[in-house]
Formats: sequence, C-alpha cells, structure tokens
Amino acid sequence: MDPFFNFLSHNWWLVFPMSALLGSWARTWTRASERRHRRKLELYRLKNQQASADQASQSEVQALVDAHDAVNRRWLDYELDIGKLIDFPVMTDVREPLTVAFLRAKREADGLRPDAPAQIATAARLGEYRAAVRSFEIAFEVAEREARRIKDSNFTGPERERLATARKLLRIASDAAATPAERQTAYKRARRELDGLIVLPEATLAALEEKIAGMLDAGAGRSAPPV
Repeated sequence: MDPFFNFLSHNWWLVFPMSALLGSWARTWTRASERRHRRKLELYRLKNQQASADQASQSEVQALVDAHDAVNRRWLDYELDIGKLIDFPVMTDVREPLTVAFLRAKREADGLRPDAPAQIATAARLGEYRAAVRSFEIAFEVAEREARRIKDSNFTGPERERLATARKLLRIASDAAATPAERQTAYKRARRELDGLIVLPEATLAALEEKIAGMLDAGAGRSAPPV
C-alpha cells in the first residue's frame, strides 16, 4: 500500500483538522482576492472621477471666460457709443465710488483671464478667477444701475445744456448727409462742450474719430471732380 494512504488509514482523524485548515486557507485566499479586486475597482473609479473632474474644471473655466467676455461686451457698448456715455456719464466718472469699484474689478478680472482654459490647472487658480469674474459682473451691474438712475442729475442746469448741445453736434458729426466741413466743425464743437464734463475713454474717442474720418474721406471722394 502506498505509504501516504497507509498513514491516513492509521491517522484518519487528521482529515478533519486538515480540511478545516485547507478551508481556512481557501477562505483567506478568496478574501485577499476580493480585496485586490475591490482595490482595482476603486483605483479605476478614482481615475475616472479625476478625469471627469479635470474635464468639468475646463468646462467651468470656459464658462467663466464666456461670462467675463459678456460683461466686457456690455462695457464696450458704452466705450464705442459716445451718445450712451453722454446719457449715462457716471459710467466714466472716476469720482463715483461705484465706477471706481467697477473699473478696479475689471482690471483684476482681465489680469486673471487665461488665454486658453487649459492655462488654469489648479483648484486655487480656478477659485481666484471665479471670484474675480463674479466680482466683475456684480460691480458692473451695480455701476450701470446707478448710472441709469442718476443719468445727468449730478450736473448743473448749464452743464446739462452743454451735454444736450454736445448730443446734437455729435448727431451732425455722424450724419452722412452733412458736408465734410459741417461734420468736422460739429465734432470739434462737441469736444469743447464735453471738455471738463465727461472724461471720454480713449477707445470711445478712437471709435468716433475713425467713424468721422471715414465719412470725411467718403465725402471727399464723392466731391472730387471726375478725372
């Protein structure tokens, strides 16, 4: 008889503890395998969460950039329309605390604006830009609401008359039906009327002068004798 089976025949009672021992080993191995499997699943889940978080962060950055640009466009409507600045002069009046707060918030947001969403790669940087954009939005809303409420009420009667005169002159300066000489004269007189009343941003003046210069050139071209 095989020695192993001979041993078992004389020590059959060892089968029970050995079975228990083998069962314990099997259960231990199974639990270890399950833990390894759970760890792999957890790592996979965390990696997916991180990838989703990164993607969500980039989406939020783009949304913030869009919101930032939207406020800049609203401000540009004032910068490029001298008529709106005459109607709501507080928007450029640096003596007004709300206007100063808006311009300061604009500078801060513009300084933090990324050229591309990927340039903001940390949560701290994202939070900083988010706060700047929100402050910019709120500051503009408050300044614009105040400007529309006050209008030109901060000016004296004679000063309001000068503003009204400037409006009329600027309409002439932008009138294609007026002669080049009339437009140029009206523009110069409008600038004199506004001097000391409203500080016009450089972008406002550049846009107006470009428009008038283009009209003057076109008028000169129409009046030129045929060759």
